[in-house]
Amino acid sequence: MAEHQNLREIETAGPCAFGAAKSERVQMIHLYTWRTPNGRKIPIMLEEIGVAYAVHPIDISKNEQFASDFLRIAPNNKIPAIIDDHIVDTTADGGAFAIFESGAILIYLAETSGRLLAPSRPARFKALEWLHWSIGGLGPMLGQLGFFAVRAEDKAALAIDRFTQEADRLLGVVERRLSDAPYLAGDDYSIADIACYPWLVAATTALKEPLAKSLQDKPALHRWLATVGSRPAVVKGMRVPPE
Repeated sequence: MAEHQNLREIETAGPCAFGAAKSERVQMIHLYTWRTPNGRKIPIMLEEIGVAYAVHPIDISKNEQFASDFLRIAPNNKIPAIIDDHIVDTTADGGAFAIFESGAILIYLAETSGRLLAPSRPARFKALEWLHWSIGGLGPMLGQLGFFAVRAEDKAALAIDRFTQEADRLLGVVERRLSDAPYLAGDDYSIADIACYPWLVAATTALKEPLAKSLQDKPALHRWLATVGSRPAVVKGMRVPPE
């Protein structure tokens, strides 16, 4: 595994909460990720909140996500995952506090930083609605379309048609929402936008051919892509890991 540290090498000396000890120790996030839409979400978030992080590339083209060390961090063998060395998890092997699944990581980083997720409803739950929408719909459907329409050697027409139709529907959902609000959760940029942005960039790049018709007449979507894409943290995060 490229640049991968043994979990015990980054074990902390003892429990360290985010409160009083925060001024005594600098939080460092160890980020395990790759160059995919899911993999880009967390570096964007880390850049936004300004937390120091070390990148450990997990090359999924070489099946590094199935390595035993990574399994200890991410039981589902999927990127991204993090270890927060600011905290010790006494129930975990080696004491490393690890989180897998991009949605859980985004919520964790938002709550511990106090950034990009409203502390109470309704704004909080509006952001969580769209975060879960992206995890349950946008990402999986665009991912399946990418596999069947772009990466698969044998092009299955039925599968391509199925996922193209669903992607078209989801892009319509985004367009309607962004026609009513500047950001997915409403007036403020949030983790919902971070979760969706890499996937909607993929829709306009890697999936541009099958979605060419779907991407037409989407002024709100393209406005949002330009606005979010111009944020310095987003520009930096989309380059992690570098090509």
